[in-house]
Amino acid sequence: MELLEKIQHLFGSYGYSVLFFGLLLEFIALPFPGETTMAYAGYLSYKGQLDFGILAILAFLGTTIGMTITYFIGAKAGLPFIVRYGKWFLFKQDKLDKTQKWFAKYGNALIFIGYFIPGVRHFTGYFAGIAAVPFRKFALYAYSGALFWVVLFLGIGKVFGPQWNAVFHLAHQYAAYIVAGIGLLLIAAVLYRYRKAWGQRSIRKSSPIRQKQNAE
Repeated sequence: MELLEKIQHLFGSYGYSVLFFGLLLEFIALPFPGETTMAYAGYLSYKGQLDFGILAILAFLGTTIGMTITYFIGAKAGLPFIVRYGKWFLFKQDKLDKTQKWFAKYGNALIFIGYFIPGVRHFTGYFAGIAAVPFRKFALYAYSGALFWVVLFLGIGKVFGPQWNAVFHLAHQYAAYIVAGIGLLLIAAVLYRYRKAWGQRSIRKSSPIRQKQNAE
């Protein structure tokens, strides 16, 4: 409740800018409860106090700008700099080690799913830069992941209204599973469409042959 009261006070004092600057700073690894703040902002939208579209745009921009900054810091400074001076930015060694292991295991996909893993999303941008992931590929994973993350948690407050807090805790606990399930559904949909398109192409190719055989 104390955290929620602080968030309420911030919105009361600074309005929309809380979401933009808060998320930007969170991805530079400064402490900010981004997911809770987005869910509460969605609830304010449900009450008609804030506009959902503006919230989504500002949250997306804050997130992607913060991620992009960390990417270039990682690319220019490298891991030794992060390890040596990270403590000044509240980088804990155990979190750095955890992110490094996850990045080695999942590669570029971690840039997308890392938003939903506590203690990891703050560092994926740095490690993407350190690993020299091409910027276009980084942007594809990071920006699409940011859009999904932002809409999910803002949507919890917008859709569930007064029950947002209970739903938020469930979503926060099972977010990784939710993302994995949606990812599998998307892959299945793409494969289905590809298979259907391939089948239609095969039919079109075989049609002239059949017509020729019938003519003979």
